[in-house]
Amino acid sequence: MKQKNLYVLDETDSKIVHLFTELGMPRNLAKTLMFVSQVEECCSADVEHGTDLRQPEVCLAVNEFVRRGWIKKREVKKKGKGRPQHIYRFTSSLRDIVTSFEKEKMLEIGTLEKNLSEIRTIIRSR
Repeated sequence: MKQKNLYVLDETDSKIVHLFTELGMPRNLAKTLMFVSQVEECCSADVEHGTDLRQPEVCLAVNEFVRRGWIKKREVKKKGKGRPQHIYRFTSSLRDIVTSFEKEKMLEIGTLEKNLSEIRTIIRSR
């Protein structure tokens, strides 16, 4: 029998997930991000068990992170028949990801301020 270490999100991870979601990151992305940041590499089933997410939620989150270049995905052929297993690994540090996320949010704030200012200008001119 093989022994496998199972990682789960702890209280601090859950707090970070909550903060990310308060900032507008979908919950499944935040949970997946925190889980993958804690391990050297993992597969989808590891993330599912460690985060209590379903496979489609993990898949969507991982695909978004791959698109952003934060996670690298590789395939490992299983013995016998069946689909290959995907293994995920961070390509960026969690600090770099937070910095990138912060820049996105600051751009959003700038857009909101610009739009609100434009609305005020239009209302004043009526």
